[in-house]
Amino acid sequence: MGRLLGAALLLAVAAGAQNVVIDSHIDTLQRVLIENVDLARRLPNGHVDLPRLRQGGVNAPFFALWCPTYYKGSEAVRRTLQLRDAAQRVLDAHPDQIQLATNAAELERIAASGKIAMILTVEGGHQIADDLAVLRVYHRLGIRSMTLTHFRNNNWADSSTDQPRHNGLTAFGKQVVREMNRLGMIVDVSHVADKTFYDAIEATSKPVMASHSSCRALSDVPRNMTDDMIRALARNGGVIGVNFGEGFLNPKDAGALKQAITSTAYQEPALTGKALDDYAAAQYARDILGSKKGFSTLDDAVAHIDHAVKIAGMDHVGIGSDFDGISTVPAGLEDISKLPALTAALRKHGYSEQDVKKILGGNFLRVFREVTGK
Repeated sequence: MGRLLGAALLLAVAAGAQNVVIDSHIDTLQRVLIENVDLARRLPNGHVDLPRLRQGGVNAPFFALWCPTYYKGSEAVRRTLQLRDAAQRVLDAHPDQIQLATNAAELERIAASGKIAMILTVEGGHQIADDLAVLRVYHRLGIRSMTLTHFRNNNWADSSTDQPRHNGLTAFGKQVVREMNRLGMIVDVSHVADKTFYDAIEATSKPVMASHSSCRALSDVPRNMTDDMIRALARNGGVIGVNFGEGFLNPKDAGALKQAITSTAYQEPALTGKALDDYAAAQYARDILGSKKGFSTLDDAVAHIDHAVKIAGMDHVGIGSDFDGISTVPAGLEDISKLPALTAALRKHGYSEQDVKKILGGNFLRVFREVTGK
């Protein structure tokens, strides 16, 4: 009887693995921290909560711990810990609905149980305060990936939305990549400058991901990836997660995004503690809560997936919506609950059921397994 039960459990886990749906980047934890929202409720605004994740069929989202680059040094670490605490509050309040996944086996087990697997990622290398010990502590806290840069350069890596300062990765930056490989953390190359990307590809011994980037050939913004970068990502074994945000999908929105990137309005306030947090909350209310109408549609998202598949191959493309971190969403993909519309559109475009499973989670699950070693 014990063998039969064990076999049944293995079959259930295998079945769950086939239906893992991963969004490789959402920013919803900032809503928990700043607005104190209850993710167990269907919220009247924003893009993600537990009911809408279930409606969309997404059972393994990457939740970003993001703080703006004007959080410096110990302030960036403090803010990251605030966000990790916000994640823990969600986990503690709703253990019947969501659990932390730190390796592929845990992810598959949680998904097979009908719960949502929370994967934690740090969105910006500045958040380790130039200290590998901080990186190691983040790993002990269950964080399993990190974006090497965010909006501005840090002290060891150039950002795609700043003036080059280091010519890519510094020697310490390459140490960061190698330490992430050793720990079992995914190196995320979204947000990085092109030279930083190639330096990271050269330094890493594990597959990397571009968690929330789209195709520069279709929308010419620096946060998107060139075809050559997508090919290099595929040779590395990595995955690109198509971003649904403003400017990433439709070139008619790209001008506004470029203007925002070069805007002098991005301030570096000389504040600390609660005063800095209050400043960040006001910026969040202005930039994220104020929803805008753009030109992008569900068809644009499919076009970027199509392009990435043609360049990289079916095994190297996923989705990284950037939901709750963007103020403009595609018509037809207004929030995470609408993901079945993307599935239907991909099938209509000729993708097989197996292809769709790879794009909607299987490819990122492979990278997660290869990097975490489980």
